[in-house]
Amino acid sequence: MKKQSLIALAPMAIFAFAMSAMAEETAVVERTAEVSEILNAGAEKVQAAKKSQVTVDRIADQTDGLLQEFKQVNKQIESLRVYNSQLERQIVSQKRMMVELEESIENATVIERGISPLMANMLDALEDFVGLDMPFKLERRQQAIAELYVNLDSAKFSAAEKFRQILEVYDIESDYSLSMESYTDQIDLNGDGSLVEVQILRIGRVALTYQSKDKSKVGVWDKNSKSWQPLGSEYRRAVDQAIRIAVKLAPQDVIEVPITAPETAQ
Repeated sequence: MKKQSLIALAPMAIFAFAMSAMAEETAVVERTAEVSEILNAGAEKVQAAKKSQVTVDRIADQTDGLLQEFKQVNKQIESLRVYNSQLERQIVSQKRMMVELEESIENATVIERGISPLMANMLDALEDFVGLDMPFKLERRQQAIAELYVNLDSAKFSAAEKFRQILEVYDIESDYSLSMESYTDQIDLNGDGSLVEVQILRIGRVALTYQSKDKSKVGVWDKNSKSWQPLGSEYRRAVDQAIRIAVKLAPQDVIEVPITAPETAQ
């Protein structure tokens, strides 16, 4: 009887064991599913985190770009402030110059009205001076003055240009007093209108002499008689040496030539 009971209980134990195994397997499957869900959720969170990081990085890059652009714009604004400040100072300076120019134009009109008579007087004085001076390069100098008279009445030149031309001739005349030269010219030696070709020697405005072509005759201009006066043979060598110095054929040296004594100004 006991043996039969044990045999009867064996299938029940097997069944219970099987049921237990099935329950445990089910639990394992459920836990596996839960782990899978957890892993999937974790993977989704990782992907979401990656996307979020990409978005954050993009926003950070945009922010950095905007920051750099902001700094650049600030620099440009500062440069424009400095530039505008400089322009304002220039405008103030230009307005001040415009006022000065307007005053200068008004004054120039007054000056121009007064400068024309001044230039005419300067030309008259220059013409008289050349007429009373030694007759060196006389034709050229008189021609220069004649051209100035023509230009003075011409509308082609401004008052400033006319004045400049007159001052230029004045400078040339002034330089004659400090220079030494020799050149060929034709002069009236005998006062009868007949011209003779000679070599002229000018030393400033203190001496004006001539030498004949054959060097046999020398003479000097006499201010008092306003004529050419012959010199003695003792001056031939001195005049010839002075001419050689004037044309750069001899070095500078002491020369002896007759000069007119200075006159007392009246």
